[in-house]
Amino acid sequence: MAENPAYPVGLRLTGRTVVVLGGGQVAQRRLPALIAAGADVLLVSPEVTPSVEAMADAGEITWQRRAYADGDLSAAWYALIATSDAEANAAASAEAERHRVWCVRSDDADAATAWTPATGTSEGVTVAVLTSRSGGRDPRHTAAIRDAVVEGLRDGTLVAPHHRTRTPGVALVGGGPGDPDLITVRGRRLLAEADVVITDHLGPRDLLAELPASVEVIDAAKLPYGRFMAQEAINNALIEHAKQGKSVVRLKGGDPFVYGRGMEEVQALAEAGVPCTVVPGISSSISVPGAAGIPVTHRGVAHEFTVVSGHIAPDDERSLVDWPALARLTGTLVILMGVGTIGKVAETLVAHGKSADTPVAVIQEGTTAAQRRVDATLATVAEAVRTHEVKAPSVIVIGEVVTVGPRASA
Repeated sequence: MAENPAYPVGLRLTGRTVVVLGGGQVAQRRLPALIAAGADVLLVSPEVTPSVEAMADAGEITWQRRAYADGDLSAAWYALIATSDAEANAAASAEAERHRVWCVRSDDADAATAWTPATGTSEGVTVAVLTSRSGGRDPRHTAAIRDAVVEGLRDGTLVAPHHRTRTPGVALVGGGPGDPDLITVRGRRLLAEADVVITDHLGPRDLLAELPASVEVIDAAKLPYGRFMAQEAINNALIEHAKQGKSVVRLKGGDPFVYGRGMEEVQALAEAGVPCTVVPGISSSISVPGAAGIPVTHRGVAHEFTVVSGHIAPDDERSLVDWPALARLTGTLVILMGVGTIGKVAETLVAHGKSADTPVAVIQEGTTAAQRRVDATLATVAEAVRTHEVKAPSVIVIGEVVTVGPRASA
């Protein structure tokens, strides 16, 4: 005879007593969700993990330092039994049955009156997955199903028909350093919900291929500028499409506020009365060196790192960088947009006291399939860039951290 399936239900526990017996790893995993649900949690256990103790110290739960005693479940609406004492678990389970309290048992699911599903949330939707006894109730299988559904909701690949979210306005999305898997979950979901995507050449291009044919993709580099500067044309395009009631994503490489002119776009949208959401991205200043095996900080080597734009040479009167001060620093120097000026940068740093032997690594197209790394020193980096024909986008790392990990030159 086939087993009757479990009946799924959502418990509203706000202000209601939930008793948890046992303060080990099971309780540690389950307590945050019970706290988030607003339950009045009573924990009964002689000992608890440090994390559980921190919850008690913060007043999130009430902890009674003792073993289970008959009567502990008399006022409970829900109980979680997770002690290491089999006899206590059986006694508590029997008490829950007498008081008609739904009870979960970590040691014997078949003896419980309730099972805890694998749960996850995404944008206000809670996904709960239960498997039947015939399915083995393998928690790894259940969790894998849960993760697949939640991930689909978060990245936009799983969207309910005719219920696609559309939020008029602009989302300024940092696309990360280049690998399409390194965009944030929120950024990927907003892309899936967009009517219009305005992108630049540093955005993760592979993500655009996933968009439905109905999405209008605009290459910011090819906007008709007319009498406007390039940035003004981009601002105008964002405003125009958003005011048509469309959901617009401005897809940028790295993080929008790290040399991405993101704030200029936010200001223009605010002046036009267009709502804007900023979604931070993984900056190439940290992620690209990491992908090349270079930590920007390392114990005993570098206690700080400084990120600098190299698009203006040190001897250019427009430069806002204090290059002599940078030369005196002992930490890591990361230069973005500096391939064309690295010769002048190296000369300036050496002239102001930096050793000519200071290690340098240049990483081109980091995190992508075309990534390559060229190692040099301040004395040789300009020639190395010319010899290896290094092109933008590249991240330049200067400092002893370059030598910490395995070298991988072009």
